[in-house]
Amino acid sequence: MSQQQSLTLFDSALLGPAAVEAFKKLSPRQQWRSPVMFVVYVGSIITSLLWLDALRGHGEASPGFILSVALWLWFTVLFANFAEALAEGRSKAQAASLRALKQQVMAKKLHEPKHGTTWLPVAAPELRKGMFVLVEAGDVIPADADVVEGVASVDESAITGESAPVIRESGGDFSSVTGGTRVLSDWLVLRIAVNPGEAFIDRMIAMVENAKRQKTPNEIALTILLVALTIVFLIVTVTLLPFSLYAVAAAKLAGMTTAPVTITVLIALLVCLIPTTIGGLLSAIGVAGMSRMMQANVIATSGRAVEAAGDVDVLLLDKTGTITLGNRQASTFFPAPGVTEQQLADAAQLASLADETPEGRSIVILAKQRFNIRQREMESLQAVFVLFTAQTRMSGVDLGQRVLRKGAADAMKRYVSELGQSYPADVARTVEDISRRGSTPLVVTDDGRVMGVVELKDIVKGGIKERFAELRRMGIKTVMITGDNRLTAAAIAAEAGVDDFLAEATPEDKLKLIRSYQGEGRLVAMTGDGTNDAPALAQADVAVAMNSGTQAAKEAGNMVDLDSNPTKLLEIVEIGKQMLMTRGSLTTFSIANDIAKYFAIIPAAFVGTYPQLKALDIMQLSSPSSAILSAVIFNALIIVVLIPLALKGVQYRPIGAAALLRRNLLVYGLGGIALPFIGIKLIDVLLAALNLV
Repeated sequence: MSQQQSLTLFDSALLGPAAVEAFKKLSPRQQWRSPVMFVVYVGSIITSLLWLDALRGHGEASPGFILSVALWLWFTVLFANFAEALAEGRSKAQAASLRALKQQVMAKKLHEPKHGTTWLPVAAPELRKGMFVLVEAGDVIPADADVVEGVASVDESAITGESAPVIRESGGDFSSVTGGTRVLSDWLVLRIAVNPGEAFIDRMIAMVENAKRQKTPNEIALTILLVALTIVFLIVTVTLLPFSLYAVAAAKLAGMTTAPVTITVLIALLVCLIPTTIGGLLSAIGVAGMSRMMQANVIATSGRAVEAAGDVDVLLLDKTGTITLGNRQASTFFPAPGVTEQQLADAAQLASLADETPEGRSIVILAKQRFNIRQREMESLQAVFVLFTAQTRMSGVDLGQRVLRKGAADAMKRYVSELGQSYPADVARTVEDISRRGSTPLVVTDDGRVMGVVELKDIVKGGIKERFAELRRMGIKTVMITGDNRLTAAAIAAEAGVDDFLAEATPEDKLKLIRSYQGEGRLVAMTGDGTNDAPALAQADVAVAMNSGTQAAKEAGNMVDLDSNPTKLLEIVEIGKQMLMTRGSLTTFSIANDIAKYFAIIPAAFVGTYPQLKALDIMQLSSPSSAILSAVIFNALIIVVLIPLALKGVQYRPIGAAALLRRNLLVYGLGGIALPFIGIKLIDVLLAALNLV
């Protein structure tokens, strides 16, 4: 994934292929996909034929003028093709980086789904759904699978781009592994979850190759609007020719000599009046929206999912890892009877000095803050650190004969019992109280003696309250979902600033909540990673499954977050809204900039027949030919200028719909009116100075 993210907006690796693809897209079958640009395409062909006719001495205007119009019309078509090809090229580059993950792997197929049984080497493409394989340290996981036995550290950097390894184990939400990732330690027995060609990487490749991208409902509606406008202007333009011929005939009877409007001028008028700007960039905007999701390490199954993200007005968020840090922090020391709080803090810090987890570091920091206990010189104490493992669920340090340990309450109780020591009832009650309020208790021992309990507490993420306030200003309701009791959930919800919460949530409760919001006409987004989240994910309008989650969750969602970061949901909504804002802004601009073209082409085309139209030439253009050509050139160049905006997107601003509409009308509406007047006049001055017309 790092390769595709390094590609800049106009990377040289994309420009060349996109330019070639722009010419390939000149086939009628490709052009018909965009009715607006198809009209420009047909106009380009007709003006080219008129130029050839002019070369034979039968032209309706000078060959140079007709050729100039024809070339700029072809330029318009080619750069509309180029915008779409550039957007598709970025997606194809992403797909190429994913294909690099597919490699020939020999799998260890097990006769029985159990570690220690015999296995046979089998090529990965020969594996079928339901087969069992063994992967050990250093092995590449041959296909998407579920862990049925074992615990191991897995390097998923090839998929997510993140270098930190992750733990995968059986029986939990983190029991799914992806083909192409590598096992770093220990072993896993896997049940293959897919048949060849159905792997997650295969689906990702298909998702990011947007050549067959289906249009979203919003895009279809906009296309219908653009087609309707095109038909209206086409009818108007066609009827102008008989009016012109009638006016010429009438003038001739009156003894005046005038010339009818030419087909070349009518084609130029039609192309400039129809919404070519948005018509040329519409497809690129949709493709770029999915590409931006991919750059955020989110695979969207369709443009519809991206668009729905922009219309979401209810967000359901898990508490742990989304609203809270996920890694709980040490908050309080609870000493056992006969032990001081400082003695417990000292033992807990010693047992945590080699613990590089956020929880372990927080214990060291808390002891330092409460009692100014500094780290000791461990070499002089001949310290031997015992690292945490998934099997023992404890860690610590041996200082000569002194043995310090800390770990999960049930594991430590078993450890103390095996040493023949007592486990105080007060400590058991403290553990129960801490667990009841939603925190995590860690028991600390010194030479088998229980010293007390350290409470690890959920910490609300910094800045999350402000982000929820932004969402509220946008009209989006935030709902926290947690398995905690109502007391704990209410406290965290108040601290985080969410609008509502669902405590002690079951899969049925989540599904019911989503349906109730949808029954009110709202669009709902949620995240999930477990099999128990699958029903709710399938029901949600925008369902973001974690890549670290189960296969069922990923299949139920319409997006997959490769980073497995639940807070990504907020970024997904922003990207979706950015795509809608980009489309709306460019549509506003495209329609607005037609106004200036009325004042350029209509006077130039008909002033000979209707001299009164000279009053509309407020730009005082140098000649009718220059006016028409200036408008055609501006119409083509504005597409080139707007390609970066279409691909990058309009800057996202968390403001309400009314404020957003006012801003768009001000920036892209007034801007769309003013810019063409300036641009057409400058082009006219340049053409006149160079004597090109």
